[in-house]
Amino acid sequence: MILPMNRRLGSAILIAVFVCSLTGWIHAEDQPKKPRQPAQTAVRYADFGAVGDGKVDDLQAIAAAHAHANKERRPVRADDGATYYLGGAATTVIVETDTDFGQAKFIIDDTRLQDRRKHVFEVRSTHEPIKPKGITALKKGQAKLKARLTGACVVVVTDRNVRRYIRRGGNANKGSHQTDVFVVDQDGNVDPNTPILWDFEQVTDIVAYPMDKTRLTITGGHFTTIANRAESKYSYHARGLAIRRSNVLVRGVRHHVTGEGKTGAPYGGFINVGRCANVIVRDTVLTGRKTYRTMGRGGRMVSMGSYDISLNRAMNVSFINVTQTNDIHDRRFWGIMGSNFCKNLTYEGCTLSRFDAHQGVANATIRNSTLGYMGINAIGSGTLLVENTTVRSGSFINLRSDYGSTWDGEFVIRNCVFRPRNPRAAALIGGRNDGRHDFGYTCTMPHTIKIEGLRIEDAKGSPDYAGPAVFGNFNPAYKTVGYVEAFPYVKTKRVILKDITTASGKPLRVSANEVMFRKVKLEVGKAR
Repeated sequence: MILPMNRRLGSAILIAVFVCSLTGWIHAEDQPKKPRQPAQTAVRYADFGAVGDGKVDDLQAIAAAHAHANKERRPVRADDGATYYLGGAATTVIVETDTDFGQAKFIIDDTRLQDRRKHVFEVRSTHEPIKPKGITALKKGQAKLKARLTGACVVVVTDRNVRRYIRRGGNANKGSHQTDVFVVDQDGNVDPNTPILWDFEQVTDIVAYPMDKTRLTITGGHFTTIANRAESKYSYHARGLAIRRSNVLVRGVRHHVTGEGKTGAPYGGFINVGRCANVIVRDTVLTGRKTYRTMGRGGRMVSMGSYDISLNRAMNVSFINVTQTNDIHDRRFWGIMGSNFCKNLTYEGCTLSRFDAHQGVANATIRNSTLGYMGINAIGSGTLLVENTTVRSGSFINLRSDYGSTWDGEFVIRNCVFRPRNPRAAALIGGRNDGRHDFGYTCTMPHTIKIEGLRIEDAKGSPDYAGPAVFGNFNPAYKTVGYVEAFPYVKTKRVILKDITTASGKPLRVSANEVMFRKVKLEVGKAR
């Protein structure tokens, strides 16, 4: 049978394809198979001269190993049996690839430092910061920037003409330049979970830090800091693990402190997170630092803060199953955590002496945790959720008085236990504001407080005890209805309660200061 030309051509093509395929398959079978590409071999510190005997200074060798790993894009692995001594040279180890410290030990000797401001390790992005052009002003809640970026970025913006957080008290100061931090995508759309919080009439500085898409992981390692013995003044020491890259997981790190003496300068956080987002620290053990006394900026002696966790201009940071080596109720040690200019912070399954937001946090969550003698200290906005958590402190939540005891949002407390330090003066929400100081913003109590399922372990059998209160005495001078606040302090509108029990058997009242809180009504049985 003779096929038409187009059919003959089509048949020929099919036959040719079949033959080529068969030939290729035969040739492929004849040829040896290519081996799978092995996983990248890890760079070892010993390859660059690290001794690991706990005596020879291995800092430069470790820095060289990471520099090589960064260049070759290879992971780093410490030797499990090694003890690496890290002296006081002004060298920071730059980490750009996955690092497994394993079971190795690291001795960080801070007794003779060339530069206290230098971190020992810094997790850094390979992307360079971007300076967006043409952005001269921003509005609170603005949904989009007029900027085209290379990808998602953490944006830090400043107006140096405006002062916020004008501190009051023993460490009084002139405040900080108006600052905000938020996430945008490559088209400039602001992530609604990190909204712009202020009006910026003039943007004096704006920097965009590109966010890495892949996760960098830091695991293991037992670090011991030999503490500095410097004069006890506000000369903060870095000397830890700085995270300056988005999308990082820190897991299984242990940090101990030894050698704290009669004097010592404070630390700014062994875990120090800044200018980034999406960081998780989990299954980690840290150490509270010794409390020292010094002359405060307000001209009187104050207790000086020193931290093992410090967060600054950071977003979406979670601490999961993090504990500390020392007793969370031991008042010799300062509260373990401090933060500034952050959004969306989380404690999950933690046992720590403190949660603290100094110059504002937007949204915070504390779940399944136990907080020690310094408790929950915060100012900020959005929702502060505390759930399945026990707090043993002066108040369940303390609104920091040095920044105006302000929270522009709501508190939600569910299924918690409060063990007040003074069981005969139990107040859930503590703070102070007499309306006589300009903090650089309008101060407000949480608009709404929702409490559902709370056990208060207050005093028993004291005839003069009136029972626990929602609010402490925020202003003892507020004794008459005619009291005038030069800088009005906005009071809470609603307190919604359900399933509240007390050891004393006495019901929860509004406050010992009935005049100041006269307009606040307790709505019982209406939570959720």
